[in-house]
Amino acid sequence: MINKYALTTFVSELSKSIPTGRILLNEPMSEHTTFAVGGPADVLVLPESVKEMSLAIRAARRLDLVVTVLGGGSNVLVRDGGIRGVVIQLQSLKKTLACHDRKILASAGYMLKDVCQFAQENGLTGMEFACGIPGTLGGAVFMNAGAYDGEMSHVVSRVRVVDRKGSVRTYEAPDFGFSYRQSRFQKSQEFVVEVEMTLRSGKSDEIQAKMDDLMNRRRSKQPLEMHSAGSTFKRPPGYFAGTLIDQTGLKGLSCGDAQVSVKHAGFVVNTGHASARDVLNVIHEVQARVEQAHGVHLEPEVRIIGED
Repeated sequence: MINKYALTTFVSELSKSIPTGRILLNEPMSEHTTFAVGGPADVLVLPESVKEMSLAIRAARRLDLVVTVLGGGSNVLVRDGGIRGVVIQLQSLKKTLACHDRKILASAGYMLKDVCQFAQENGLTGMEFACGIPGTLGGAVFMNAGAYDGEMSHVVSRVRVVDRKGSVRTYEAPDFGFSYRQSRFQKSQEFVVEVEMTLRSGKSDEIQAKMDDLMNRRRSKQPLEMHSAGSTFKRPPGYFAGTLIDQTGLKGLSCGDAQVSVKHAGFVVNTGHASARDVLNVIHEVQARVEQAHGVHLEPEVRIIGED
């Protein structure tokens, strides 16, 4: 049960430092996620600086309010009941994007495609794999996002975070705890605000050609034109999730407006006005049928948060 007095106090305190236009009450998360589903956040804060983010976290902590931090909302499914407490979304953070030698320093709110293009313009290779991954740089580090034999663990050399107390910390590569779609930041609940990547020198035209090739492959095989959260399931050891789902005959399986993509079985898409419950029903049905047919349990890659 949410403490309404604490919420009111939080908004009152924070509005002294952040304009009320960036403190939104009962805000539908369907407006802030790429799946375009999800109930309301009690309070959604859109900070423009690390200082504002820190102020919001500290105020919520003092009032014992739960804090959820999102990047671009591209790898998340918010349940229909919404999110209790405070949601902080980082896309409005003022952005830094700089290159020195073979290192790129970028704010977490940058879209991955823009960081990849910046690397190409500076003749740096190593980020091409990420050019078509939807979402922000911070979210990609949080999830150790990857594609086409590359992942963030291959390029990230330093990370700046805001912790649960609102303090700023910096971590070096040995401390990231990266593994398949995992990082230390998921367990520690530290929130990535800035990322340093160490890349290799390359030829800009060759880098661009590789990015163009990867994007063409994505467009031809993936339902990029539809609302989704990207790949719905993690790759099970020794298999490909999309192949297993396709072999089970589940392309086009639907519940309401949620559907297993007919273009790529590894994606659950929102074909119109799906609810989170529709999406979850499709996910659960796919898991049950694939396990029955192949003895393989599919684990969701998408983060499922909020209340029913």
